[in-house]
Amino acid sequence: MGQLTEFSLTPFSTSRINEILIFSGFSVMYLLAVVGNMIIVVLVCSVPQLHTPMYFFLCNLSSVDIVYVSGIIPKMLSSILTEDKTISFYGCMTQLSFFIFCGDADIFILTFMAYDRYVAVCSPLHYTLIMTRKFCWILATSYMILSATNSLMFTIMISQLSFCYSNKINHFFCEIIHLIILSSSDTESMKTIITVEDFCVAGFSLVIILISYMRIINTIVNIPSSKGQLKAFSSCSSHIITVLLFYGPSIFMYLKPESEHSNEEDKILSMFYVAVVPTLNPFVYSLRNNEVLGAARKTAKVIWKRITFL
Repeated sequence: MGQLTEFSLTPFSTSRINEILIFSGFSVMYLLAVVGNMIIVVLVCSVPQLHTPMYFFLCNLSSVDIVYVSGIIPKMLSSILTEDKTISFYGCMTQLSFFIFCGDADIFILTFMAYDRYVAVCSPLHYTLIMTRKFCWILATSYMILSATNSLMFTIMISQLSFCYSNKINHFFCEIIHLIILSSSDTESMKTIITVEDFCVAGFSLVIILISYMRIINTIVNIPSSKGQLKAFSSCSSHIITVLLFYGPSIFMYLKPESEHSNEEDKILSMFYVAVVPTLNPFVYSLRNNEVLGAARKTAKVIWKRITFL
């Protein structure tokens, strides 16, 4: 463990008025993310027509996103409101572990959802035989184990580093790259491990998603009727939007050249996959999905009847 007992976060280099505006914006996004994803979880669990593999993984994605935003945003809001930017060493390691777990879990879930859409479009007659309840639970258990193992491994590695020269993290949460930069230890081997891990998890998953959609597009093009093509594409559109929202900022952040404003740009890009994407996911899957909208209306009617009856 390093010599420090706490770190100092640097949310945004701006005026106090702008910080209050940022606080207001993130507060709204946090509430929308938690409430929106909670509604998705409740609907999928309570409405029988949503008990399908696609919505099973959507429920998993929403559950992870609730943990994702709750592990990072409240601390940032507290730092802005109280102007106390400090976070304890153990608090920082806890936040880091949740960040890694949820980031990896999102990647695995999006990959499983792509495979689900591939089977549904390309092998519809075998869909129920392949995407069984048992198989879905095996996939869900595997991503939780892999994400938890990866999170624990990197959290332990970071916790063993020394932080002798500075405790100022130039970010609004305990992000692994910025902690490595801050460390006074030799971190070259750790950087190599992170690069390999990114390639194996994020890179390999993205390749699987791209291959799945190449096969899906090929199948859709060969569907004789335009109505059938539209129906097949619409079943995948929400997932495509989510993948673009999740991978787009991440890819841009890692591929963009270094600049004097790179730290502030990193913070803005991090906002997308930490706050914006979890906030938008429920809207993407509800506003573009008649089954979810229908289940929401039906549930709302039942609740209203019970309220009026009381």
